[in-house]
Amino acid sequence: MTPSEPGETTERKRGSGARLVYDLLRDEILDLVLAPGSAVDEVELAERFGMSRTPIREALVRLAGEGLVVTLPNRSTLVAPIDFLNMHAFFEAMVLMYRVTTQLAARDHRPEDLEPIRAHQAAFSTAVEAQDALAMIATNAAFHLAIAEAGRNAYFTSFFKRLLDEGRRILRLYYQSYSDRLPRRFVEEHDEIIATIAARDEVRAEALAREHAEQIVRQVTKLLVRAERLEIRL
Repeated sequence: MTPSEPGETTERKRGSGARLVYDLLRDEILDLVLAPGSAVDEVELAERFGMSRTPIREALVRLAGEGLVVTLPNRSTLVAPIDFLNMHAFFEAMVLMYRVTTQLAARDHRPEDLEPIRAHQAAFSTAVEAQDALAMIATNAAFHLAIAEAGRNAYFTSFFKRLLDEGRRILRLYYQSYSDRLPRRFVEEHDEIIATIAARDEVRAEALAREHAEQIVRQVTKLLVRAERLEIRL
């Protein structure tokens, strides 16, 4: 093996550093460890990670491209606020993606596609049993993304992944407001969705996915109405 040139080694380390910062900050933003609207300071991050500001900036540029941070005219950076005013548009897109990806999975899945779907469901069930909110959110997203992948439409899968990532912050707010509890019936609903996909029942799969998504919308809407009445700042 030919030894790496010094410049190549430096570039690899720099790229790895930016990826590390991106991964950690992304999780902290999506899990609300970093609150919407809070300041993101490059100097503090450089000290925290023991890096120069170059990989920090690279990570922030990538996060900005995903809409997770915003840069103001004065060049300061903030965690992107949650756009509650346009929440209806998010809900419409989310419900549609739940429906279409589940229906396509029932129609186009291969037998081997059911294995990762069931594996993610098992992880979700374990998270619900433990009442681990962050694990519930992550495994729920992985479950529905695996269904989308089984539908074999890369455009839908990519868009749905973006919605599921954005939805992590919404669900985190919801769980926090209700003591991080989740009814066991969500596990049962997932099991029923898997059964309809395996049976290639497109009509039933779409209907179950629609109701599954719409009940999440109803729950979050109740939270927002309650917060508005109590003048809670989300």
